Amino acid sequence: MEVVPLDGQFRAGGSRTYGEWVLRLLGLRDGGPQRWTGDENFEVTSAESPYELEAVLHSRLQAGFSARMTAGFCWPWSNPRKDDTLVLDVEVGDWVRPWNVKGERGVGNFPPSALWATADGGFEQIGCVYTAQGFEYDWNGVIIGPDLLWRNGRLITVRSASKDPALKKNGITDEQADRLIRNTYKVLLTRGMVGTVLYSVDEETQEFLAELVR
Repeated sequence: MEVVPLDGQFRAGGSRTYGEWVLRLLGLRDGGPQRWTGDENFEVTSAESPYELEAVLHSRLQAGFSARMTAGFCWPWSNPRKDDTLVLDVEVGDWVRPWNVKGERGVGNFPPSALWATADGGFEQIGCVYTAQGFEYDWNGVIIGPDLLWRNGRLITVRSASKDPALKKNGITDEQADRLIRNTYKVLLTRGMVGTVLYSVDEETQEFLAELVR
């Protein structure tokens, strides 16, 4: 698994308004989170559950747009089983889905990593930062895991909740881990060219996000 710098991974359809909103949301720019006031070229909304997030994106897919789901690296990323099926690693309550395929070989009906964002079968997988970076699609669903929480008026990172192998390297400080987690979500939040749908697994964080984009 290649670990690459995340600071430059920023697109979001060219919406400067959304770009600024993301940076302030994540504490990567001064000023603090702000309410989403809209952009005629970009849409931001929240879903009340992963089921709703998936349904909204599936409707966009059926309407002829490209759409993909991504999540923070808060679940293990298993290798495929011997029978060429994928482990349902990403669990949010009773909603379970597999991560995207590792590597250059497709597994069953799922495309290889390099084709996750474009080939049939990619929608049913959850993209991680190591796959989503460099890709663009019209509609972007982002599941925010327990490594990024809204507490006491600010977003904090929880290093222990992350499964990202980059954080397991010797010498990675808590400050560096904090920055990596925030930059990971910057990448995930800016893959969409038309709109982004947000959902947090944490109730308090979900309420905060829903209020911001209401």
